[in-house]
Amino acid sequence: MALVKTGDKTVATATWSTRDKRRTRHKLPGDVEMPVVNYDYINILNNIEGLKDKDNPETSKEAHEKFMQNYRKMFVQANSLCLEPRDKNESESRRSTSAMSTGHVSHFVGATSKKTFVPAEKPAEMSHNIKDHLAKLHKEREEADPTVIQANRIRDLRRILRKLPFERTAAENDTVFNHLKSFPEISEQLLDKELKELSTVTQLEIWKDEEYTVFGNQGLYGILRGSVVPQTRPWLRTKDDKHGSIFRSPTPILTTTSNTKDMKIPELIVGDCFGTLQRIEGREPNSRVLTVITKQVPCEFLKISCSDYKRVTEQIHIRETSEKVDLIQACPSYNLWPRQSLQKLANLIEWLKFQANIVLVSEGYKSPFIGFIKSGECHVLRQVEVMEKLANGQEVKRKKQVVMGRMKKSQSFGEISVLQNEAITCSIVTASNIEIGVITPDRIIELDDTTRSLLVQSNEPTFGKLTNQDIHDEYVDQELKREWNQFKHGVVIDVINSKGIRPGYGKWNK
Repeated sequence: MALVKTGDKTVATATWSTRDKRRTRHKLPGDVEMPVVNYDYINILNNIEGLKDKDNPETSKEAHEKFMQNYRKMFVQANSLCLEPRDKNESESRRSTSAMSTGHVSHFVGATSKKTFVPAEKPAEMSHNIKDHLAKLHKEREEADPTVIQANRIRDLRRILRKLPFERTAAENDTVFNHLKSFPEISEQLLDKELKELSTVTQLEIWKDEEYTVFGNQGLYGILRGSVVPQTRPWLRTKDDKHGSIFRSPTPILTTTSNTKDMKIPELIVGDCFGTLQRIEGREPNSRVLTVITKQVPCEFLKISCSDYKRVTEQIHIRETSEKVDLIQACPSYNLWPRQSLQKLANLIEWLKFQANIVLVSEGYKSPFIGFIKSGECHVLRQVEVMEKLANGQEVKRKKQVVMGRMKKSQSFGEISVLQNEAITCSIVTASNIEIGVITPDRIIELDDTTRSLLVQSNEPTFGKLTNQDIHDEYVDQELKREWNQFKHGVVIDVINSKGIRPGYGKWNK
């Protein structure tokens, strides 16, 4: 520091090598060594069963305690890492280069299964061999083995079905629905809408004792764990099987616990089914028909009870009938119909879907069905004879189709054509994707005379009041509009091209 004399005072001037003690000084943070994280152990913690994830909305108490007791172990001590080269024997024990370069094969199977890892308990030593790190550059491959896929589905079903039906989430019910499709004996008997409803009430039964009898006349069972031996033949009754004579009374016993091996009776294992969806009439729920006995315990079964199946099918039928009745009653011709007649008509309806530009009915032909439009739109066309001038100046008669109207939601057609066996007076073409309820002529025969006569009285031919003059006038109006639109378009094109300028072409394309 230098002293500069200015009059009577001496001023000290600061240089780059000095500092002012009066200014506040801030200490720099110390160099704190960050802990090393063991990512393999983090994977173990994340896969603790019971932790909150997309399939489990809440963490269980046991999983939380287990996580809190072990989470500190994911931090590796500095002295636990070693950079010494690996032993020859140790390096030979590792996988081949080809397996490592294509990535690890995970045990992940379904959308709900978790990826499981089996790392060493202690942190692995750092390796300087490049083949040990190639696997990190590739994604893990999903296992495609059908046996492993089915095993994971069974595991998911056992985990979810342990909860009561009201405790399951919507995502878990969807998982049960998708996994039940993998059981052929179940999926082949039920429609998707029935299986989706039944998946919400499917239960889990656990049998811990050996040589116990399971009565199959109470519901349809799927084996998730253990094995059973059929006590009667058959041990599975499908929904479409109407032959009750095969179930003799009293039911003959095929096996006993002593001569099972001698009779060579098949053993039902995981993935097999037994029982029935519809209870056999005239037999008690605890009768020996369709019974099995537990062999390899503990046994776990998924169960769809006969009472649940009956209730669900009745609810679906009532819901569908109500939807059909509402559709019919929304049509103008059926507003004043009694409820009983509407239900009779609704029982004959079947749903069909059509894409756009499909001819449903052709003019001059008998309608193939009575249609009730649920969604979408249709065009109604009529034919008219007109004089058309050819290029050589000659005029000839031609038949043209004219759009005379549109049919939208809650409108019907074809009643008079089907009931009185007459040709329909117009053509109906779909203008968009539509869904309609149809009643075919062979189903109309099932109606009583009162309902049939009520149908005739309430309806009239579809667009049957149109005269030839009305159709001709509509055709002329549509042709004049078309010619006017063509003239306007031509004038606009001529104006644009009058100076040889065409935007988007030639040098004006730049």
